[in-house]
Amino acid sequence: MKSGEKPGRGDLAQLFRSALAGNEDDYRRFLERAAASLRGFCRSRLPPGLPGFDAEDLVQEILMAVHAKRHTWKTDEPVEPWLFAIARYKAIDAFRKHGRRIEVDISDHANTMAVLPDESGLRESDMRRSVDALDGRSREVVTAISIDGHSIDETAAKLKITPGAVRIAFHRGLKALAELRERKP
Repeated sequence: MKSGEKPGRGDLAQLFRSALAGNEDDYRRFLERAAASLRGFCRSRLPPGLPGFDAEDLVQEILMAVHAKRHTWKTDEPVEPWLFAIARYKAIDAFRKHGRRIEVDISDHANTMAVLPDESGLRESDMRRSVDALDGRSREVVTAISIDGHSIDETAAKLKITPGAVRIAFHRGLKALAELRERKP
């Protein structure tokens, strides 16, 4: 996207592609547009007035997850389904943290959220083998979050470390897994 151009409705994926290619201005624009969309999602879909819950905090958590998982987006696919899948999981984590169970309706995005068959050929045993190649702390954190489905806070409590340390170990573990995958033929 050229400098000074305002993106249209369908340009979020184009902004993200450009951002992933290293364009910092487009990354900022992508995050601003994604945040605006996510704010609407959080305010319209999640119950207001929950003690200790702030929609803006959730938006920031989602954006941090988007940043951490940006390498998982397939650039030839729409970005919105990927973005809102992350938003859904972060919303569920937020409600777990507050002892609530919630169903998040994503029907507004159903037409862009086609479920494609898993063609990676990965089975759970393959995933566990890959994760077992990680060092101790990263292996524990990635297993707890990605395979066992625990939240960051649950993982922190289980491993007796801070949530920040969990995020760092998780990020490092995912980065190491990506590097391992790139090395394989």
